[in-house]
Amino acid sequence: MHKFLRSIGFSALQNDREAEFYLDRAIHEKYRTAFISDNSGRVIEQYQLPVASSMGITVVGHRDGGEFVRDYYFPYMQSYEGINTEEAGIERHTEKETYAGVMEDFSSGITLIFYLCNSLEARQLKRMGVPLKPKQAFLTGMAVEGKIILPIEKQNEDEDVFQNKKREQKKLFDAAKAGDEDAIEILTETDINLMSEINRRIEEEDLYSLVESSFMPTGIECDQYSILGEIISLRMKSNVYTHENVLDLKLQCNDAIFHVCMNEKDLLGVPAIGRRFKGTIWMQGEMEFLDDHQ
Repeated sequence: MHKFLRSIGFSALQNDREAEFYLDRAIHEKYRTAFISDNSGRVIEQYQLPVASSMGITVVGHRDGGEFVRDYYFPYMQSYEGINTEEAGIERHTEKETYAGVMEDFSSGITLIFYLCNSLEARQLKRMGVPLKPKQAFLTGMAVEGKIILPIEKQNEDEDVFQNKKREQKKLFDAAKAGDEDAIEILTETDINLMSEINRRIEEEDLYSLVESSFMPTGIECDQYSILGEIISLRMKSNVYTHENVLDLKLQCNDAIFHVCMNEKDLLGVPAIGRRFKGTIWMQGEMEFLDDHQ
């Protein structure tokens, strides 16, 4: 059974057999959202069962003698807030023809890898020979554990000054990536000074009073991350089948903004705007593609 089904309100399910009712319902209720033909002429179909606003279960399979055969399924959460990306692409997973989205220019400064929810669209474009050119990524995360941390005290800073600092820092990063030795030296010196200040303050302060947000890969799976981010909005949703409460947290983390959903019972603490969420997430998302003729 998929580990993150509990994130969308199915905490009582223990195995695939118990999940069959919902997987079959998606197919029998004809919630088909996509279908394609593969190279052998076999029809691949995708169904989705909505369980709350913008979230549910996706089921993908093929027809064998008119009978639908399930290949895989996964819980999904949709976002309508796109992140523009200049350096991005997709890579096929080894086990089956699903794909990972890869963003080189992610706001956190790392290469972001996430599970691509619209893999069928990518497969169809590749089969048609259309060069894939991602325009936007719509990112979401799912968590099965997490806790709320109080915010840190921030210094008042003029928004224009703050944005100018961000632009200057991005210019330095871009120059460093292009091999500019002066930019590399400036960034290195900045990191050394920052580390020196942290080492001085950590003797008297708690770690989470120094680190406002963080975004780091964790574990052996490349699409899971340990995050610490500020809650900028939240919404409580209810699974229409189990009536379990699911939290939709909109987070700001290292200048990136995305949504994270999790079962209310798995969260330690009381969420509120301005407080911070700390936990491990499975990152997924959709990509909007453009071809060279658009």
